[in-house]
Amino acid sequence: MWTYYPDLLARPVPRYTSYPTAAEFGSLEPDIHRHALRTAEGDISLYVHIPFCEKICFYCGCNTASSGRRQRLETYLAALHREIGLVAAELPKSARIRRIAFGGGSPNAITPDDFQRLVDALFFNLPVVEPVLSIELDPRTMTREWAEVIERVGIERASLGVQTFSPECQQAIGRVQPEECIVQTVDWLREAGVTSLNFDLMYGLPGQSMHDLEDSLQRTRVLGADRVALFGYAHVPHIVPRQRAIDDSNLPGQQERFSMAQMGYGYFATHGYAPIGFDHFARPGSDPLARAALDGTLRRNFQGFTDDQSEVLIGLGASAISSFPHVLAQNEKNSGRYRMLSSQDCLSANRGIQRSAEDRYRSAVIENLLCQGRARLGRRLMREAHEGLQPFLERGLASIDGQWLAIPPEGLPYARSIAALFDAYRQPAARKFSSAI
Repeated sequence: MWTYYPDLLARPVPRYTSYPTAAEFGSLEPDIHRHALRTAEGDISLYVHIPFCEKICFYCGCNTASSGRRQRLETYLAALHREIGLVAAELPKSARIRRIAFGGGSPNAITPDDFQRLVDALFFNLPVVEPVLSIELDPRTMTREWAEVIERVGIERASLGVQTFSPECQQAIGRVQPEECIVQTVDWLREAGVTSLNFDLMYGLPGQSMHDLEDSLQRTRVLGADRVALFGYAHVPHIVPRQRAIDDSNLPGQQERFSMAQMGYGYFATHGYAPIGFDHFARPGSDPLARAALDGTLRRNFQGFTDDQSEVLIGLGASAISSFPHVLAQNEKNSGRYRMLSSQDCLSANRGIQRSAEDRYRSAVIENLLCQGRARLGRRLMREAHEGLQPFLERGLASIDGQWLAIPPEGLPYARSIAALFDAYRQPAARKFSSAI
């Protein structure tokens, strides 16, 4: 199905959940973020960040910490409630919140009662209009009480951090969760009315074999996941210190990672799932993500592939990123400083980048390549990328028709590498990103 060309995958590339990427963020004046909020109109999406987990996994690169200290949780939630009020005061009356996503960390690291109060605050303070609600969950800390609050507030979409069903791989990455735990979580969520259930899975884990991966794929399908995100583990201990607990001498090599990605794609594509890009999958007909891919409306934002059509995503909480047409703004990463700024009635966004017309043009090209598999380049970008595209064109991994660049199914594993050719900020070896496969 795919051919392995190591030279085309040698350079790490961003995942392009935004352009410019967060690696390009610099200091940002608070007034820029405030102005963006004041001029946001129409349908808006929210992302609410809970940077806590009851148990911290070795592999995780998320901005999260242990939820063991109740006082730290309480002061963070108080700051988050205050930020909700600050943002509400800036939004114009014409704004409509149509989507709310809760992520982390693990939102279910807080108590169900705390979560209910958070949802109530959002609905009370903000112009929320019949929103689609989604949440990320850790099966290890899922309870019946949490399922009850999910049903009560009307959450339709949930994503489970499964990663792998292999006990040996779970032990190696510090995420031990028996299959019974995941099965119980699935049952609770279905009973609570969740209609779109995503499983996050990983390949390239320490000691992981092809059999381990195939077993996880099969169990995921049998448990009825509506969506699957199959990510390659990125081992970057120089950036994520907790990854030093992982034995990197037992990690699969690049070619084996390629074979794992290929097997995952082939398995889901032949077992009732529609491929979304090369590492996401959704059940056609029933899942909105599959429908978006089919009708050409698939988008990409900080949460990955999405059917969300809003041009504005407002991030709440420490390290959360807001996306507006002309600016990307990230809240203070350190939860202690975030709490301090919020207590002073200050919006905490202090990093980001103002997007020029050129940025938005390149962003559209990169997003279209990753979401639709084709993009119109125009003569200037075609000339600029001509040399870099040649290895992909010569091997049938991309094609050009007039001013249109297309990526055929054979080129899917190389999509991010092709998209990176249009990244004006990216300098060779300047930063470390995840492996291209």
